[in-house]
Amino acid sequence: MAARRRRLRRAYLHASQGDSELCGTAIECSLTFADLSYPLVETADEWILHGFSSPNHLAELGQMAQSHIYLKSTLDDAMRDAFRKTRRFLMSVKGLSEDEAVALISVAVDFGITQVVNGNWGVHAIIRKSLFTRP
Repeated sequence: MAARRRRLRRAYLHASQGDSELCGTAIECSLTFADLSYPLVETADEWILHGFSSPNHLAELGQMAQSHIYLKSTLDDAMRDAFRKTRRFLMSVKGLSEDEAVALISVAVDFGITQVVNGNWGVHAIIRKSLFTRP
């Protein structure tokens, strides 16, 4: 569940889980984002951005969101959302043009399946920080 207050967002997150979370178990945590409209994880070596079939499915699908999301979700939509967020991140944070961002995504960004367990399928993009360091 997410609650918005001005420019801060508190989100329901997992500190750790396997690739499947098949039994519904993960290590839960909370996190506050500032000036971000999408999930971003930063490690020492990578930025990881997450896209979903329906980025705000509770608002988009109304009271029946928890069941209707299963009818709506596709990996195509999740991939499209992850791509758009990755492109926007590279343009706004790293100062790339749209053409440069798309070219870099095509040759150097790895995408993987984030989740399918709750019906709102997810795809994540991994951007290696080493792409932006000079040898």
